[in-house]
Amino acid sequence: MEQLSKKVIVSLKDIFVSFDGEVILNHINLDICEKEFVTILGPSGCGKTTTLRIIGGFVEPDSGDVIFDGTRINNTPPNKRNVNTVFQKYSLFPHLNVFDNVAFGLKLKKIPKDEIKKRVSKMLATVDLKGYEKRSVSKLSGGQQQRVAIARALVCDPDIILLDEPLGALDLKLRKSMQIELKEIQQKTQKTFIYVTHDQEEALTMSDRVVVMNNGVIEQIGTPEDIYNEPVNAFVADFIGEANILNGTMIDDCRIKVLGNELECVDKGFGKNTPVDVVIRPEDIEITSPENGQLVGTVVNSTFKGVHYEMSVMCGKCEILIHSTQTAEIGSLIGMRIIPFNIQIMNKLLPFYDNIIETKVSYGNKEENYFEFVLEGETVKVDGHFFETGTKVKITLPPDALSLAGNGIGDLKDLYIESVVYKGEQNEIILESDERKWLMLSDTDEQVATYVPLAFDFSKASFEVVENIKEG
Repeated sequence: MEQLSKKVIVSLKDIFVSFDGEVILNHINLDICEKEFVTILGPSGCGKTTTLRIIGGFVEPDSGDVIFDGTRINNTPPNKRNVNTVFQKYSLFPHLNVFDNVAFGLKLKKIPKDEIKKRVSKMLATVDLKGYEKRSVSKLSGGQQQRVAIARALVCDPDIILLDEPLGALDLKLRKSMQIELKEIQQKTQKTFIYVTHDQEEALTMSDRVVVMNNGVIEQIGTPEDIYNEPVNAFVADFIGEANILNGTMIDDCRIKVLGNELECVDKGFGKNTPVDVVIRPEDIEITSPENGQLVGTVVNSTFKGVHYEMSVMCGKCEILIHSTQTAEIGSLIGMRIIPFNIQIMNKLLPFYDNIIETKVSYGNKEENYFEFVLEGETVKVDGHFFETGTKVKITLPPDALSLAGNGIGDLKDLYIESVVYKGEQNEIILESDERKWLMLSDTDEQVATYVPLAFDFSKASFEVVENIKEG
């Protein structure tokens, strides 16, 4: 890739950050090259702003190194780093005009007046604010105020500009136009821009590379095209644009089974008869007659979106989203075709979150046919099964045996919802407790980055005695 031939200007090496015992950044590594526009993208609470603040010097990592132009700069204060930041709230000085706002940093550095005038005038021209020098910043539009903030950050000639969701306060139309302007300013000035956002369109529109973060880790780094067309997992596929993420089986190289049908793909190396996630973008599905379709379904909704129709099609119990210039009547049967190149295959999360509990029975009651065990400090009761006290038991819970406790009590309390991915039939939810992660399925939408109680349905579990230890 082109970026790899450029000089690396800042590196984060094995960065770990925690606040009040909660992991914010979990040993991340990131190289950023000079003159590139990098966007750090992710949901609220994923660690993206903390990453930006570490580069700026506003947060010190618990461990790991921040390398700037080959030199370790841990514990170097923000004013000693050749970095400037543009925040969502522009922090302009209301009592100063546009010229004096932009010149503020240069005056602090005691730059000669003639040089200040020359540099401020040049920078205002760069951000299309020539002639606004004497204008009060309170009289400017939101987009103009943002350009003043950018000019103020750039005029001191930093190596890196950090931008923390600077378009968040703007209305939709202005935000879209400012995306293009920001990229043009970056290209004019040839500075390194590191941009933080939760908006996928901003990331895809402006970036040379996108860093997708989730729950304190980097999920994927790549060009906008790579991130969109070749997501590494279901989280990235779901977070970047719209996608149909379906359960499938990799029958063999270049052959999958999904929704009861065998389809050709281009992916290899997953093994035979391996459960996988299948990603198909809505715009990659061609509508055809039922007899010519690889998949067949019933249209349940169709909405005109200006340049395409957005259609929901039910294939059995699974909902498929289609974006097409064609439409079909609600209730009609249609066929769907997808070329092999547009079918993306990814490893499932399930093997990594297998919901297995290995524990020792803390109390067994044969008469009433139940036993208890301690899980993360909580006593959990299992009705309908008996094991003697001291017996070591392996309990395997399928994802549909987990649910959010409606009574607010549950078997485990205060689990963190790490991700929610819609899989056509149900949401696949990953939760994090104090000691591990859990995978559950749900028919309802749940809010990421919230804390919930978890209940187990042991009637769906399997039990295996690992070691029998009788009380004596």
